[in-house]
Amino acid sequence: MKSEEIKGFSLEELREKVKSEQEALRKLKFAHQVSAIENPMRIKEARKLVARLKTQLTAKELQK
Repeated sequence: MKSEEIKGFSLEELREKVKSEQEALRKLKFAHQVSAIENPMRIKEARKLVARLKTQLTAKELQK
């Protein structure tokens, strides 16, 4: 997901997206602990996506 796409989300959409992506990241980490996942770089990408979403969420909250 690109930064331009993230900037288009509303405040509520960002909150929902952060929650769902954090859950996906948690499941991905757990799956990797149990048995090695095919592409471990997905964990890094998911972590970066969560960070981007949180950054944009904070920026929008500060604007209000």
